[in-house]
Amino acid sequence: MLNEKKILAVTLARGGSKAIPKKNIVKVKGIPLIGYTILEARKSKYIDEYIVSTDCLEIQKVAQDFGADVPFLRPDILSDDTASSADALLHAVRFLEKSGRDYDYVVELMATNPLKTVEDIDNMIETAVENDESSCVAVHRLIEHHPSRIKYIKNGYLKPFYEEIPESRRQDLEPKAYIRSGSIYVTKVSFLQQYKARYSAHHTRAYILPASRVANIDEPNDLKLLEAKLT
Repeated sequence: MLNEKKILAVTLARGGSKAIPKKNIVKVKGIPLIGYTILEARKSKYIDEYIVSTDCLEIQKVAQDFGADVPFLRPDILSDDTASSADALLHAVRFLEKSGRDYDYVVELMATNPLKTVEDIDNMIETAVENDESSCVAVHRLIEHHPSRIKYIKNGYLKPFYEEIPESRRQDLEPKAYIRSGSIYVTKVSFLQQYKARYSAHHTRAYILPASRVANIDEPNDLKLLEAKLT
């Protein structure tokens, strides 16, 4: 709890990943991927309840072995490729509300970005709650893929999405560009319920992660990059 606001944290971990089967429990340096997030979440001084939402019995057991509560198995309709994270978070919120556990903020801690720290988690909760923000999202800076360097092709010619000064150096590109890290989302429960979204398109507070704490695990090669960062 922070400033009388109750905080729920949720990790969504479905079992149907395709590029890396059972991705959320693949071991990296001897620890299941989801384990890294669980261990940091359990250190938080603000989280009142932390649960893992999964449709997979195997993931449920691994999460419980690391000390996470897994109070239900998520329905299949909320666990396929078309299901949104917002819908799965709403399901978790509604499940807990049925037993009288109401929360002001929900924090999604994504297992597929395991380098987040408890400091990141608690700093983002502070940012959202103390500023009465509807959402706060972890981001990191884009340098190589700045929007001004990204083009589309029309009639065989390169066309800009965002105007670029020719021959500009990457470090000189302005304004600085950022992308969601796929790591931490802090959202007011009332906002999630009203808009069925974790963040606003125009009014979301940013929390900048350093590149050293960003590792999105989507493809097998990402696991090798993660191992290198953990060395």
